[in-house]
Amino acid sequence: MSETRPNSLKAAAWMLASIALLLLMAVSGRATTKELNVFQVMEMRSVIAFFMLLPFVYREGGFRAMRTRILFSHIVRNGAHYVGQFLWLMGLTMIPMAQVIAIEFTAPIWTALMAAAFLGEKLTWRKSLAILLGLVGVIIIVRPGGTTINPGQLVVLGAAFVFAVSFITTKALTRRDSATKIIFWMLIIQSVIGFTPALNVWVWPSVGLWPWIFLIAFSGTFAHFCMAKALSYADATVVMPMDYLRVPLSAVIGYLLYAEAIDVFTACGAALILAGNLFNLRRNKPLPAQAA
Repeated sequence: MSETRPNSLKAAAWMLASIALLLLMAVSGRATTKELNVFQVMEMRSVIAFFMLLPFVYREGGFRAMRTRILFSHIVRNGAHYVGQFLWLMGLTMIPMAQVIAIEFTAPIWTALMAAAFLGEKLTWRKSLAILLGLVGVIIIVRPGGTTINPGQLVVLGAAFVFAVSFITTKALTRRDSATKIIFWMLIIQSVIGFTPALNVWVWPSVGLWPWIFLIAFSGTFAHFCMAKALSYADATVVMPMDYLRVPLSAVIGYLLYAEAIDVFTACGAALILAGNLFNLRRNKPLPAQAA
C-alpha cells in the first residue's frame, strides 16, 4: 500500500464526512426500527451494503484478493460487533439520541482497560484519569438508584462495552488485512449470524421505508471507509477528537427532529466523558499516519 502524504484539510474533510454518515445512520436506524425488528434491519443492512462494497472489492483485485488467513479473528470481531450493533439500535428506540451517542463514547474507556488487561499495554495516570472521568460521567447520566434510570441507558452501556471488544480485535486485524477486506468479512459474517433471527421476524417493508433501509446500509458501511481515509492523511490524535462533534450534533438533531430536550445530567455527564477522552489524547505521542 502506498504511503499517503499528510494533509490536515483532507483529513478533516474525510472525518466530517464520516461524522455526517454516522449521524445519518442514527436517524435512519430510528426510522427503520419503528416498523421493522432490529434483527431484520441489521440483516438487510449487511446484505445491501455487501453489494455497495463490491466496486471497492474489485478495485483491490476481486474476491480472490479478499482471502484471509485470520478468518477466526474476523469471526470473533464480528460476533462482538454484531451484538454491539444490536444493542446500539435497541438503545436508539429507548432513549434520546444524545444519550445514546454520549454513552457510546465510553467505549474507549473499556478499550483502555481491556488493552491493559489482555494486550499488556501500560495503564498510565492519564489513561486512569480518563477512565475515572468517563465512569463518573456515566454515573451522572444513568443515575443508579434514582427514579429516572432508563433500561435503554444500560443497553447502550452494554453496547459500548461490546464495541470495545470489537475495537481490540480490530486492532489486531488491521496489522494483516486491509480496511476493505475487514469490511468485506464484516458484512459476510454478520449476514450469516443474523440470517436465522431475521427470518423469524421477517416483515416485508413498506415502500416508504426502503429509502431509509438503503441509507442505513450506505451510511453504516461507508462511515468506516471515510474514517480510514481520514486516518491515512493525519495522525489518530488529530483525527479522532473530531468525532466528539457527534455528541452536540446528535443533541441538535434530537431536538429538531424528535423534540428531545437535553437535561443537565446528560450534558454534564457527556462533558466529563469527552473531557476524559480528550485529556488522554492531548499528550499521547503521535503515531505515523497510516490507512485503517
